[in-house]
Amino acid sequence: MYIEIKGVDFVNKGAELMMHAVLQRVGEKIPQAKFVLAPSVQSYEKRARLGLYQKIWFSKFGIPLGMYFGKYIHKKLREYYGLVCHEEIKIVLDASGFSYTDQWGPESSVLMAQAVKRWKNNNAKIILLPQAMEPFTSKQIRHAFAQVVEKADLVFPRDEISYKHVTDLVGKQKHVIQAPDFTNLVKGAVPEEFKGNEGRFCIIPNYRMIDKTSSEESGKYIPFLVNCVQHLLKQKILPFILVHEGEQDYWLAKEVCKQCGEELEIVREVNPLRIKGIIGTCRGVISSRFHGLVSALSQGVPALATGWSHKYEMLFADYGFPEGCIPVDSSDSEIKKKIIQITDETKTIQLRQKLTKAAQIQKQRSEKMWTRVFKCIGI
Repeated sequence: MYIEIKGVDFVNKGAELMMHAVLQRVGEKIPQAKFVLAPSVQSYEKRARLGLYQKIWFSKFGIPLGMYFGKYIHKKLREYYGLVCHEEIKIVLDASGFSYTDQWGPESSVLMAQAVKRWKNNNAKIILLPQAMEPFTSKQIRHAFAQVVEKADLVFPRDEISYKHVTDLVGKQKHVIQAPDFTNLVKGAVPEEFKGNEGRFCIIPNYRMIDKTSSEESGKYIPFLVNCVQHLLKQKILPFILVHEGEQDYWLAKEVCKQCGEELEIVREVNPLRIKGIIGTCRGVISSRFHGLVSALSQGVPALATGWSHKYEMLFADYGFPEGCIPVDSSDSEIKKKIIQITDETKTIQLRQKLTKAAQIQKQRSEKMWTRVFKCIGI
């Protein structure tokens, strides 16, 4: 059984964590499953390390030539080289996250609508795994994504606001079901070199706070992070900075160190399972990376968030800690108050208990989501 995983990559560690979540959960339930990625997802070497098959896929002038020519390669030759053609894929699990929104433009939605038609012509099951949705205001996006939802077998908006955006577009439908981020079930792995460093405080920057926000807000982001570091230092807490994605986040990390005048440790870990493991050992987290926050909250680690979309507020509402969200234009006294809330030993004992209890509920919801997925694909 060939299952294509769509919308993941090896650069965005949240996207890669979603890929591992699929590999772990589906692999346990369907041991015979063979997972497929399109060649656009990073290098062959990275795909091959996870035992992933390669989809025969290339296009020219917008024409999916790979779909037409792949089937002419002899089946035994395809099997020998781990190649899979379009017709062999019978299940598509889309983990595209925040792609189908006005913020990212119409291309993703239009291409997905075209792909859904091709998959449906091949009688494939199409499931949009939990992801956040913004308002669909562009006429082109509205038309394209409505087609996606209508033809998909299951669609999982990740939160109440996302669910409303989808149902405002297509109406309430039985196959559109709200479900939480499913990486909460993934088990992290603490790197050997990090053991013995438990109980540290972690800051996770996000360059999207620079390029996806207003000029006024983006200009306040680095000073906000510097202010957080300074308040931690006043409490004799030496934080480290965890790079969750790429060179832009690394630049942010260096800039924060430069502006706060401290040589903070910058941790660059490429394995998302190890990143989750590191976060799980922390005393507390301040993050603008969504999946960095999921990794913290799902392990009962107190966290503060500053983000660029509604998905951050909805996540903290799910964990019963809405006050964990903090705007970048917060006053100095408000930042201090919030940090004390997640660092004071007495306060954090109760907070950890609350987060752990909420995490169990969210994990149960993720299990129900997977139950629906497996029922849909006949397992």
